[in-house]
Amino acid sequence: MAKRSKSRAPSAVVSAGAQELRLFSIPGIPEIRPGNDLVKCVTSAARRAAIHFAHGDILVVAQKIVSKAEGALVRLASVKASPEARALAARLKKDPRAVEVVLRESRRMVRSDHVLIAETRHGFVCANAGVDHSNVPGHDVVTLLPRNPDRSAKKLAAALRKRTGKRVAVIISDTFGRPWRLGLTNVAIGASGVAVLRDLRGTRDRQGKPLTATILAVADELAAAAGLLMGKSEGSPVVLVRGYRYASVDQPAARIIRPAVEDLFR
Repeated sequence: MAKRSKSRAPSAVVSAGAQELRLFSIPGIPEIRPGNDLVKCVTSAARRAAIHFAHGDILVVAQKIVSKAEGALVRLASVKASPEARALAARLKKDPRAVEVVLRESRRMVRSDHVLIAETRHGFVCANAGVDHSNVPGHDVVTLLPRNPDRSAKKLAAALRKRTGKRVAVIISDTFGRPWRLGLTNVAIGASGVAVLRDLRGTRDRQGKPLTATILAVADELAAAAGLLMGKSEGSPVVLVRGYRYASVDQPAARIIRPAVEDLFR
């Protein structure tokens, strides 16, 4: 029988009928640096907090610490801004070197009048192509998104299985804005071991009516729930989710990206 967590970490409980979803932030994660063994850091912190992993748990990990561990960092002093970057920076009152990094990380620029909205090489459409300087030591260092977030999640899940002996799915989350709505929310940019979409097409609602278009972005919902415990200054970049029942499958988070031909807003 799986050992139940005895945790002093902050927790949230959400009930849905007979089901219960429990979330535990894992405290004491150290400042992550390039080359650090992220799974060792997480499992050591969990052990100190008396949090025990169980089969079927889901670990939601903030993108920032994955990028740090993988060395996805750029020192702006090493960047030479292009004429395009300098022109954009002058108009937006930004550091031209930071703008240059955004351009390098972008497949295309979607919007550049008030803020830089770019499509990344992964296919994400987000502010600054995911380039960020928050929660990074040093004034001239920025982080990039992981080169392949789904591959990063798969490696973390495999390392967790080896270290804990438990089947633990992994979601890598990042904070995105949303068209037509104010505020930021966490979404899944990488995943391993859990279906990121739940396709309800062909099933029926409680009134017996057929569902023809309902596909739930469950990985995004799990990432958003974990975001409630992560915060932006609390230093809690890892959250354990327990109680969500799922089939163990390898469905990459890239599946969530809507193909351009189906996008009504491009």
